[in-house]
Amino acid sequence: MPSKTLIATATIATVLSGCASYGNPPPAGAAPGASTPPPPPPVTAVCNAQPAQGAIGQSSTPSVVETARARSGALMARVLRPGQMVTKEFNAQRLNLEVDASGRIVAVSCG
Repeated sequence: MPSKTLIATATIATVLSGCASYGNPPPAGAAPGASTPPPPPPVTAVCNAQPAQGAIGQSSTPSVVETARARSGALMARVLRPGQMVTKEFNAQRLNLEVDASGRIVAVSCG
């Protein structure tokens, strides 16, 4: 049966070896302790609601939502129901489809 000292030593060695590999090495030529933030993701799609206006009056089925999203050039789409809480941050890559209580699209916008 191993002694308490051997078990404690093995536990400490395991913990320290995990800490030694934490983080990424700094880029070549970087000052010690300096970190470079990652670059922002490239904007690949910008929403244009005008081509998606044909969705107004249609039921918000997955195929109608996807067609409107594709026509707008947006990266993503969301359906906004009456009284639903939504985030207010502007996202140029998002199409918003506002629907009435029956699920019919009443407005199309970007953001």
